[in-house]
Amino acid sequence: MAELATIARPYAEALFQATTASGADADPGRTAAWLDELAAIAADPQLRQLANDPKVTADQVFAVFSGVVRSALSDAAKNFLRTVIANRRTDALAEMAAQFHVLVNRRSGFSDAVVYSAFPMDGAALSGVGTALEKRFGRKLHLVVRQDVSLIGGIRVVVGDEVLDTSVKARLEQMKAVLVA
Repeated sequence: MAELATIARPYAEALFQATTASGADADPGRTAAWLDELAAIAADPQLRQLANDPKVTADQVFAVFSGVVRSALSDAAKNFLRTVIANRRTDALAEMAAQFHVLVNRRSGFSDAVVYSAFPMDGAALSGVGTALEKRFGRKLHLVVRQDVSLIGGIRVVVGDEVLDTSVKARLEQMKAVLVA
């Protein structure tokens, strides 16, 4: 089976083009919100099993999605969801959402950054780290902080496919590699 990224790319690009074109649902932020919600629903193991069951019709799967979704879906969202379900691509919804976010960020000049920290970070520390990281990566960043106690100290930053690891754990592993060599 093809990788999820390969399957999701055309859907994310088509949705992005439709969203950024003039129209009633031309707000990428609003589209990202309902797409994230659909991806979260599709991540449920029971729903995946139902969606992948050949005995279940596309209309039945759509009805389940519609019943679970918290907000009212726009016509664009309903059409997108019907297409995804009809093509049996609900497993790729999370990847579609991720790729859609990348396209929106690229258009606005931002990137998503995940900062892994051994300890909780307060607003002032995060602001300072954010400024330094924006300078280091040369673009505006949307920061998300996740705590990872295995780092021992320091931070690990992931921006797209770039990783900046200044954690104590990484330094200890570097020292181990040097000593063993």
